[in-house]
Amino acid sequence: MIRLQKYLALSGVASRRMSEKLISEGHVTVNGIPVTEMGVQINEEKDLVAVDGIRVHPEGTKHYLAYYKPVGEVTTVSDPQGRATVMDKFRDYPVRLFPVGRLDYDSEGLLLLTNDGEMMNHVLHPSREVSKVYWAKLSNQVTDEEIQSLRKGVMIDGKITSPAAVRLIRRETFDTVLLVSIHEGRNRQVRKMAEAIGHQVVSLKRVEFGPVVLGDLPCGQWRHLTPREVEKLKQL
Repeated sequence: MIRLQKYLALSGVASRRMSEKLISEGHVTVNGIPVTEMGVQINEEKDLVAVDGIRVHPEGTKHYLAYYKPVGEVTTVSDPQGRATVMDKFRDYPVRLFPVGRLDYDSEGLLLLTNDGEMMNHVLHPSREVSKVYWAKLSNQVTDEEIQSLRKGVMIDGKITSPAAVRLIRRETFDTVLLVSIHEGRNRQVRKMAEAIGHQVVSLKRVEFGPVVLGDLPCGQWRHLTPREVEKLKQL
């Protein structure tokens, strides 16, 4: 017997935390009966588990992908507003994949996808403090003092951000390009950090996620992670 949320994670549906959200919102059925409470035990040999009507079960082979998400795709499996999702590119992929974390609709760059729910849970857990690096173009000229404020931490949503690694790439007449590395997973964090020092994000691209680098992967394309990259993710 195994808890339902762990079964979903092993099936690559989502991390355990997100699996709990799917359960509470009524997306999950066991033997055709909707389940909305935590703690339900699953018999892996007999019970039939489905998410939004699609049967799920633990995958024998795990898949790990890097995808260059373009601007204009939401990082969800489906979107009630009918917008394009990152999963549209993977409808014909041989196994059911899920994004590791999120990347804003109006942001681009590196996104990881996998059917390994346990790995997702491991990488996304706050205690891992996995670094995510962004190429950020901010409006107007960002001063050295403002950059230092970002490094120390700024107030967003009533809480100070953790110290960030910020490197000045260049200053132009009407914008400034920074390389920003953070490890928190707060909603639209880099954009809110920019607003906290009086600037707007003009464009934002994630170029690194932990040990995985976007590199020269073309926009809208994907590749399999190397065995070394997968090993490093699991060692985080």
